[in-house]
Amino acid sequence: MIKLIRFIFLSTLIVIISEGVMAQATTSGANTITTAVPFLSITPDSRAGGMGDAGVGLTPDVSSQHWNPAKYIFMESDMGVGLSYSPWLRALVDDINLAYLSGYKKIDDVQAISGSLRYFSLGDIMFTSDYGVELGQQSPNEFAVDLAYTRLLSEIFAGSVAARYIRSDLTGGQLINGVETNPGNSFAVDVAFYWYNEYRANRKDNIFSAGINIQNIGSKISYTDGTVKDFIPTTLRLGASYTTELDEYNSFSFSLEVSKLLVPTPPKDTTNYDEGEIILPGGINSDMGVIEGMITSFYDAPGGFKEEMQEIMFGVGVEYWYNKQFAIRGGYFYEHENKGNRKYFTAGAGLKMNVFALDFSYLLPTQRNHPLENTLRFTLSFDVDAFGNQK
Repeated sequence: MIKLIRFIFLSTLIVIISEGVMAQATTSGANTITTAVPFLSITPDSRAGGMGDAGVGLTPDVSSQHWNPAKYIFMESDMGVGLSYSPWLRALVDDINLAYLSGYKKIDDVQAISGSLRYFSLGDIMFTSDYGVELGQQSPNEFAVDLAYTRLLSEIFAGSVAARYIRSDLTGGQLINGVETNPGNSFAVDVAFYWYNEYRANRKDNIFSAGINIQNIGSKISYTDGTVKDFIPTTLRLGASYTTELDEYNSFSFSLEVSKLLVPTPPKDTTNYDEGEIILPGGINSDMGVIEGMITSFYDAPGGFKEEMQEIMFGVGVEYWYNKQFAIRGGYFYEHENKGNRKYFTAGAGLKMNVFALDFSYLLPTQRNHPLENTLRFTLSFDVDAFGNQK
């Protein structure tokens, strides 16, 4: 069983590193939070990806399903579809990629439905025995499919609930140390709210928006008979955005987001030198239920309030639009060095036509030789409503 656990850990290590769950530079205070299926936390689209991953309060777009599905009711178009693609960890390997398909449809003026499919391919892996005998090649992959319902609660406020099915196949059913492995499965929900207010001030149009989303509230996941179960990345996102026009052709948007994993912080061992190198456990035991884990995640860090504050991540972004057709974006994302050490700048651009829109983003880490350096994302959007009007 120990070898099995080790194998599963190594199989997902490349993904965990990519999202910074393991610190780039180990420090004495490092105590990172690890979860299963970390691909759910990867930014899938180019717009928010170019604005420091600050998307929960951003103005609506076709990729809002990941950030906050409650935005869709405020879309100008009644129906849209988007496809995003990102070659992942190209600094390390060349066969890992993330694809994301999203779409929405307004039922009427107060209701909308939306959905998405996220597929993460980890490339090809050759399994071998303890003696180096090849057991066969597998193609590990993970995917999540979800459906959301959004309702307008007032003229400027909306709420949404999303249901999600998650499947993670890391071993292809291989026997590891004589133990049968299986794909991991989980069900989760998101609960989101969004506030969107258009107003005019100083003879200029302005938009202030804000959002909150608790993502991936769901069952733990297991790759064996259920003896060992891991939390999925339940996350709290809070954010706001402000958009203002400079004149008829130029406008700026500013976005801010804070987020935190709502899973238990791992207990951290401390050494008591006065008692002859006795190892004393610190923190709260993380072997607990999902809801209990969400509650205790606000106060269970071994380092107390100081460490809890280190678990908060920040993203800021800015977006410039010319004539509502061409966009330039930039941003910055920060995560404490003891909790993953992701620190990077982002940049992006977008081109919007009557029916189609094309966006891309680029990620530039502040550390050298970072596994995420040179990460590109591409998003193609299709306005189904505008296409129908043209016909």
